[in-house]
Amino acid sequence: MHVFYTPDISTQAELPTEEAQHCTRVLRLSQGDEITLTDGKGHFYKAEITAANNKRCMVAIKETIFQEPLWPCHLHMAVAPTKNMDRNEWFAEKATEIGFDELTFLNCRFSERRVIKTERIEKILVSAMKQSLKARLPKLNEMMDFDAFIEQEFSGQKFIAHCYEGEKPLLKNVIRKGEDALVLIGPEGDFSPEEVEKALAKGFVPISLGKSRLRTETAALVACCTLNQANEE
Repeated sequence: MHVFYTPDISTQAELPTEEAQHCTRVLRLSQGDEITLTDGKGHFYKAEITAANNKRCMVAIKETIFQEPLWPCHLHMAVAPTKNMDRNEWFAEKATEIGFDELTFLNCRFSERRVIKTERIEKILVSAMKQSLKARLPKLNEMMDFDAFIEQEFSGQKFIAHCYEGEKPLLKNVIRKGEDALVLIGPEGDFSPEEVEKALAKGFVPISLGKSRLRTETAALVACCTLNQANEE
């Protein structure tokens, strides 16, 4: 089933230009064909193409389907991006397929990448949302400095994964099902000791993701998967 992302479908009965071109040029769909749309806000739409050319695709909504939330809380991943952009994109894609709500890239002391082009990541989130048949698009924030990020208010559970010695329970053993959760994942060189201290002072709980030493993007995906599975309805 092909799903098209139409964030403004409630006010504009037309596919965005890029989606319209994919629909008509690549898939060669035309007037009278039935398609599925999503607004990324929790709704699918059964629609019929009413007019189409190489640049535009008009539709008529036949049915609106509300997708119940697949987990009962808000799951936020905050990750220091890797130097290799492909690995950041891989994480964004796979995490969306698994399921989460919000992504923030962190600029940390030992970060190897200081800039993230959110436009490219946004397209990957949209594509993964459609491919995995989800009706909710994760929120993507602009990259933030670590210190500024941990100063923000967050009412749910707050965790930080790091490699320093000390007592750190497994994430799966401390998650409280149904509560909002935020997990911080550091760069390849880990968070600095000072960053860990600052996070702990702000109420973040240190956690382990297991005995294996994981790459940043792998650790982030393990954390995402753990949060999601713990909150499956």
